Amino acid sequence: QVQLVESGGGLVQPGGSLRLSCAASGSAFRFYAMNWYRQAPGKQREWVAGIASSGSTNYANSVKGRFTISRDNAKNTVYLQMNSLKPEDTAVYYCNQAVGDYWGQGTQVTVSS
Repeated sequence: QVQLVESGGGLVQPGGSLRLSCAASGSAFRFYAMNWYRQAPGKQREWVAGIASSGSTNYANSVKGRFTISRDNAKNTVYLQMNSLKPEDTAVYYCNQAVGDYWGQGTQVTVSS
């Protein structure tokens, strides 16, 4: 069983930045790809970014050039650096390990002036 715990959400003004963290339990973290998803009110959950065990990354077009996903295998942690935030980035952000379909509890990000 893997537990994922997100942190780092909050209220930020448009154009601002936030860094989300997701701490994973277990000893196999470094072997698995990790993803960030988000769900805005009234909308379906959507994939935001992913990072493979090799460190290669992919992004949704809506966040490409603004968000950066990274991982620290020594700390069992995956990060999402979010820059140039827009009101439409407002959502609950979830960490996901696809193998085993594990999800965190989510962290709220609100972009508003």
